[in-house]
Amino acid sequence: MKAVVFHGVGDIRVDDVPEPKIQAPTDAIVRITASAICGTDLHMIRGTLPGMKPGTILGHEGVGVVEEVGPMVRNLKRGDRVVIPSTIGCGSCNYCRSGYFAQCDTANPNGPQAGTAFFGGPEMTGPFDGLQAEYVRVPYANVGLVKLPDGVTDDQAILLSDIYPTGFFGAHLAEIKDGDIVAVWGCGPVGLFAILSARQMGASRIIAVDGHPSRLDRARALGAEVVNFNEEDPIQAIRDLTGGIGPDRAIDAVGVDAERPKSGPAAAQLEKQAQQFQQELQQIAPQTNPQGDQWKPGDAPSLVSTWAVESLAKAGTLSIIGVYPQTHRFFPIGAVMNKNLTINSGNCNHRKYLPELVAMVASGEVDPLQVLSHVEPMTNVLEAYKQFDLRKPGWVKVELVPGV
Repeated sequence: MKAVVFHGVGDIRVDDVPEPKIQAPTDAIVRITASAICGTDLHMIRGTLPGMKPGTILGHEGVGVVEEVGPMVRNLKRGDRVVIPSTIGCGSCNYCRSGYFAQCDTANPNGPQAGTAFFGGPEMTGPFDGLQAEYVRVPYANVGLVKLPDGVTDDQAILLSDIYPTGFFGAHLAEIKDGDIVAVWGCGPVGLFAILSARQMGASRIIAVDGHPSRLDRARALGAEVVNFNEEDPIQAIRDLTGGIGPDRAIDAVGVDAERPKSGPAAAQLEKQAQQFQQELQQIAPQTNPQGDQWKPGDAPSLVSTWAVESLAKAGTLSIIGVYPQTHRFFPIGAVMNKNLTINSGNCNHRKYLPELVAMVASGEVDPLQVLSHVEPMTNVLEAYKQFDLRKPGWVKVELVPGV
């Protein structure tokens, strides 16, 4: 079968690989009818999320048809249309029973302390071959796979595999209440679904921050007030829009690969902050770094979370759903403590939210297609990755169709 395979940082290829087989009684084999490219895939291709094993099939978003089930999969049969949650949970451990499927004690073969297991990720996540392929083995399929009603199309369902639940999860972590003002940092696919979800949860105003006009246009179409960080200082703009107080809630939907401002007052301010940070490092390095290890670019404070903390109202809440590697060290904890902020973060527990979101889409309450921008054949995946990575205008969410 054809699959998108990771060979090294900056090196992915469409290869012929063996078709997967049932390995455990709770496995299923699913024929993929739609996959997608996610920003998390880019973290691994760029090397900012380290530990990828060469030969791993990429992708953690998938929709398909059940082809074969193991003897313990008793709720599905051949021919069922299903959406595949990006994160993997066993459904039996205490974490899964409490809804924390992304913190399953059993699914990750590296052990309970290894963290989230998901498709197409680094070695510390399994690794499990991903969903940018013609067929996939789904572990714990009796728990993870969610049947799709006939009225939900593949185009809609692929957005339910990861990004809609993640945006919904981010809004939930932000503790949004009726009337709240919410700032969403990043208007990529997850950020756009965070905007939609914040509105669902009762936000009265949503301020969306990004540096790409095409993405800000989509945010505006979803009802958000927009701020372009390449044209103005986003912190000052948010204060001006909120009477000097700041938003009640903020959602970091970007993570480690945040794009730096190219121009304007925000760019100058960041350069000044970078110089100050380097001076502070030189002062504290003998105490905190006695071995003289080389400081890395990733050691610098995260751009989006720092901006979010600075702009939030006192006693506000920051939700972090953008991906950061475990090696990331610095965070503005002093400002958080002194402003009485609450921080909630984590990987999405997709399986917890999927039944509710599938029902919303099936009823017509929500149409996730507002976020889908491109449908590409898997044979064109390398060019699609390139355009998505470059954040080309209009390239927001890319669906991949195998066998075309």
